[in-house]
Amino acid sequence: MASPLRLRSALALVTGAGGGIGRAISVRLAAEGAAVAACDLDGAAARETVQLLGGPGTEEGAPRGAHAAFQADVSEAGAARRLLEQVQACFSRPPSVVVSCAGITRDEFLLHMSEDNWDKVIAVNLKGIFLVTQAAAQALVSSGCPGSIINISSIIGKVRLSWEEVGNMGQTNYAASKAGVIGLTQSAARELGRHGIRRRRSFSLPALLWNHFSHLARLILKTDVPER
Repeated sequence: MASPLRLRSALALVTGAGGGIGRAISVRLAAEGAAVAACDLDGAAARETVQLLGGPGTEEGAPRGAHAAFQADVSEAGAARRLLEQVQACFSRPPSVVVSCAGITRDEFLLHMSEDNWDKVIAVNLKGIFLVTQAAAQALVSSGCPGSIINISSIIGKVRLSWEEVGNMGQTNYAASKAGVIGLTQSAARELGRHGIRRRRSFSLPALLWNHFSHLARLILKTDVPER
């Protein structure tokens, strides 16, 4: 007997859905019965993800099997607000599940890192999650709907007791952004719980994932990143 679809009535917004972790999460959410609003800076990549999605997508206010692609730069406040407005207009309600996966790397050793590469990573990885979290929470509170907001951090940003285990060479900007996501999520959880909004953070695996990010790391830092 097939297991019940746990997200049968859910509408899930996933940022960074054009590939990697974001695409994999989108596929799993759809398989669990959710309708998925797949968002990426690369609109074509988001549409490719939607083509991969299965599941019934039986959320209220949208036809059976409905998923949709959206394009947005989550590091811009206006774009984050418009994204939530577009999702609500498409599905007739705010997303009850929001997963922030959008992220970039600009790897370089601290002695050579440009201010621009620092700013870009912080803008997307930390500010972008703040903006999407804020816009999603505002939409849920104004509609009186409960929801769950999940932010993807990294094991690189997780603080440990041993200094030898903290951070990663060539990623001071990335580590700072992901540590910030942890603090943001923990603080937001305290504020939003009374509104019926659950906040969660999730860490990527300790091993470096083999995607276009790790390919760039091999080129820039000339390190042996295992292909996985």
